[in-house]
Amino acid sequence: MLPDNDMLWRRCAHLGRVLLPLVDQESWRQARRHENLRAWDIDSQAGERLIETFAALATHAVAVDSSLTAAELDDLSLKTVADAATGKHDYELLAGLPKTFADDRDEHAVNVFRLHVHRGGQHGRRLTQLSTELRHALLVLAERAPTCGGVFRQAAEARLPQ
Repeated sequence: MLPDNDMLWRRCAHLGRVLLPLVDQESWRQARRHENLRAWDIDSQAGERLIETFAALATHAVAVDSSLTAAELDDLSLKTVADAATGKHDYELLAGLPKTFADDRDEHAVNVFRLHVHRGGQHGRRLTQLSTELRHALLVLAERAPTCGGVFRQAAEARLPQ
């Protein structure tokens, strides 16, 4: 059985992966996001992967700060996660992460995020821009499903990959 912090991270990472596909059920939203990313000189694919990672990190940070278990994550408000995405310092989102990641993709994504945080400057500005894009996506989803559990149910109904 996995330690709870590992399971918590897996659920947060899952939320990050399903966030944009659920938001993009209205196809114009993806086009607008890609337009924003191009305007900020951010590659769309890399930017979306950073948004996924940012979502997982913000969700995980709020859950750890609130001492939530993986099972209690379903009740976490998306608005609270959206507030953390723009209200916490980037480095605060890295606290309390698992020491190792079962999924190499997650480990790579977190390391890319860490690199942006430590480089600062233009990379820090890029994270600020992505945090506003993430906040917007979370608030759009919060109108449909106000909690993480609601997002997980929508993802299951849409048959998005686990």
